[in-house]
Amino acid sequence: MEILIISGLSGAGKSKAASFLEDMGFYIVDNMPAAMILKFAEFCAAGNGRYDRVALVYDVRTASSFTELFTVLDQLKTMDGACRMLFLEASPETIIKRYKETRRRHPLSGDTTSLAEAVEKERAMMAPVRARADCVIDTTHTSTAQLRAELLRLFDGKDEKAGLAVSVTSFGFKYGLPMEADLVLDVRFMPNPFYIDELRHQTGLDAPVAEYVFGFPQTGSFMKKLEDLLSFTLPLYAEEGKTSLFIGVGCTGGHHRSVAVTHALAEYIRGLGYQTAENHRDISRGG
Repeated sequence: MEILIISGLSGAGKSKAASFLEDMGFYIVDNMPAAMILKFAEFCAAGNGRYDRVALVYDVRTASSFTELFTVLDQLKTMDGACRMLFLEASPETIIKRYKETRRRHPLSGDTTSLAEAVEKERAMMAPVRARADCVIDTTHTSTAQLRAELLRLFDGKDEKAGLAVSVTSFGFKYGLPMEADLVLDVRFMPNPFYIDELRHQTGLDAPVAEYVFGFPQTGSFMKKLEDLLSFTLPLYAEEGKTSLFIGVGCTGGHHRSVAVTHALAEYIRGLGYQTAENHRDISRGG
């Protein structure tokens, strides 16, 4: 079992971090008092694997005694599994700006005379927690995509590629564009196996059709340029925080050219290290 305590300064990005960790498979619990953490950990340990990865958000609103939190942390570290604490922070100027933009109240605003005073008071209060943290992330100059990438690296042992799932789907233009497509490739310029009697009733997954489609120089040139384009753009999509990319490859009926190209393209993208799904929307439709 893996337990992660998410703590830090208000406005530093704990909610965003929790959302990303939830996408990574963590079960998220917000604002759990320290006194309940140990019991909850015992409950999770008895959950037959259902709660193998748990992230608990703990901040100044929950704090009654940091001594209690530290005692719980020491006990958790003696249990089977891993227990770590993540602390998020940002500069006072950045936190003040974020609060002004969202128009939310700072948790300590009722005990202080200004937002700046509340921010500084919380920073001082949370200093002992920061000192106990296993990982500290400063989000002052960190974009949402960069935060997600750092969390993937720290808690999944993966780079941005792991966060981008690519779906490559063949289709026939005569049946309409796939509504979910991010990129649409038109391969109707390629010679059509439909007009070859022995190939007409086969598909692009059959070797004779694939050999025919890729037997023309223009097909090879197209694939090389397409591979260059994707090897350049896919890391940029992943770095920007995109979690899924849908590529549609179309020919007239979705039986031959688009199927062969989709199959080859999916293999290439999978070889780059991305989670890749291959689908053929119209391969079973009539002509």
